[in-house]
Amino acid sequence: MNFALGFKPPAAGGSGPGDAASMEKLEKQLICPVCLEMFSKPVVILPCQHNLCRKCANDIFQVSVVPASGGRFRCPSCRHEVVLDRHGVYGLQRNLLVENIIDIYQQQESSRLVKVKSEQQQQQLMCEEHEEEKINIYCLSCETPTCSMCKVFGQHKDCDVAPLSSVYKRQKTELSDGIAILVASNDHIQAIISQMEEVCQTIEENGRRQKEQLVDRIDSLVAILEDRKRDLVGLIAKQQDEKLKYVRSLIHRHGDHLEAAVKLVESAIQSMEEPHMALFMQVLKSQQMQSSYLPRPEVGYESMSHFNINTDDVAEMLRNMDFCLGDDGEEDPEEGGGDSEPDYCSRY
Repeated sequence: MNFALGFKPPAAGGSGPGDAASMEKLEKQLICPVCLEMFSKPVVILPCQHNLCRKCANDIFQVSVVPASGGRFRCPSCRHEVVLDRHGVYGLQRNLLVENIIDIYQQQESSRLVKVKSEQQQQQLMCEEHEEEKINIYCLSCETPTCSMCKVFGQHKDCDVAPLSSVYKRQKTELSDGIAILVASNDHIQAIISQMEEVCQTIEENGRRQKEQLVDRIDSLVAILEDRKRDLVGLIAKQQDEKLKYVRSLIHRHGDHLEAAVKLVESAIQSMEEPHMALFMQVLKSQQMQSSYLPRPEVGYESMSHFNINTDDVAEMLRNMDFCLGDDGEEDPEEGGGDSEPDYCSRY
């Protein structure tokens, strides 16, 4: 860059570099994180001890408020949630200490600027090639400040130039507009973040409610299966008892018949030893051996195979049980509100 800084020592009593640096550090502490400018009174202090212009706090509250959030917004510095009362941002406490510091700073800064302006009048950017010429134009082609002699006789004679002051004002305006757009974008992003945080809370609540409903329905199905199992097992046990009772009664009857037959055989054997024919005939007449019919269980009576149940279809249905989808094959988006319960479908 073809210019140098011509400097004349400031008069006694002028502000030094240390004073300017101190004022600059103080100014950084007095910058609002929202508008990026010095706090404008009244200044409010948040519960997290950060400060905001009341106007900026109100702007954040108006932008970030959503139907479910109530009187809440988040501190732009630390993201701490600020809960407002019925007075809104006007219920926040004013930071009178910061306001007093701003007044003192502005007074000192005003005095300092007067001194700096006086000092700046004693120094001027001068062209390195033409030491007597001031830097007063801007080369648009090379994008650098220069002097009039460089334009007429020097290396910028074939370049497009413009007055330095007009380029300075235009660039400064564009930068200011860019800062304003960035601040507005930051506010919008902050509002989006707050809304997405609310969406996260809603998702968590919806997921918890749907899981509870699913568990309740599955438990209901299990209870139905347990009740039906108990009923069917009861039917099997009832017929088992009836068959056992019948067969055991037949066993008892056949046992009685067998005992009587054994006694009859013993008596007949004794009769065979009777030597007198007349007595033998009398005994034989009283001991006529008669065969009687006793019932027996039918073939296959012991089978219980008629208590057969086919659970393949039910098992397949349970394995394929899934959430019902809409007509377009997508999940129903209207799950956030109301007490509606999801449907569970079987797919084959």
